[in-house]
Amino acid sequence: MFHASVRRFVLGTDALLRGDGALRDRFASPTTMGSLRHLLITTLIFGMFYGAVMGAFGGFGSDRLLQVLYSAIKVPMLLLVSFCLSLPSFFVLNTLLGVRSDFPRVIGSVMSTQAGLTVVLASLAPFTAFWYVSDSRYDAALTFNAAMFGVATLAANWILRRAYRPLIRRNPRHRLLLIVWLVTYAFVTIQMAWVLRPFVGDPSSPVSFFRRDAWGNAYVELFRIVKRAMGI
Repeated sequence: MFHASVRRFVLGTDALLRGDGALRDRFASPTTMGSLRHLLITTLIFGMFYGAVMGAFGGFGSDRLLQVLYSAIKVPMLLLVSFCLSLPSFFVLNTLLGVRSDFPRVIGSVMSTQAGLTVVLASLAPFTAFWYVSDSRYDAALTFNAAMFGVATLAANWILRRAYRPLIRRNPRHRLLLIVWLVTYAFVTIQMAWVLRPFVGDPSSPVSFFRRDAWGNAYVELFRIVKRAMGI
């Protein structure tokens, strides 16, 4: 029974990466409870895996294992909380534009994107581990992880656009809604990532789940960084 469940999970993940059509054939519909549960489990497992590798910067001595645990929790938390915060307004917009009947399919598409993003991240984890061994600078580790998230995001956008093609063919208004979702989700995720930091954790600082100034505004801080860089 266990081996059969693992096999179904692996085949489902393969179908997710192959495309929306393959996902539909494997699970009958991307919005059935079975397929949504699979997408949620995929997000949790692969997100926690990359998060654990992400938090392994600086080794496993002292209390660094706690940072590994915190980071493993925070990566899927980042994606799922951002998803939940972005969904209500997106539901209202779909209703206002007259495509509410397609919303179950929309949920399946955006959840597929999140799951696909974590699978890509997990596939990049060996590069992150290799980078940690090759370079001990904390700033370099932050930059490299940002690059890995950037690569995974590009791949996830491809999954999302592929999943949205049938919706756009059904009603061109979904093209506008797709852009709205990308902008809204990116805006919320960046702020949520700021709140949940640190993800890597500076080995010279005590391990903590949140920073003391966790509830700052990511965009205000970014503006200040740009001003300092310009010497203003």
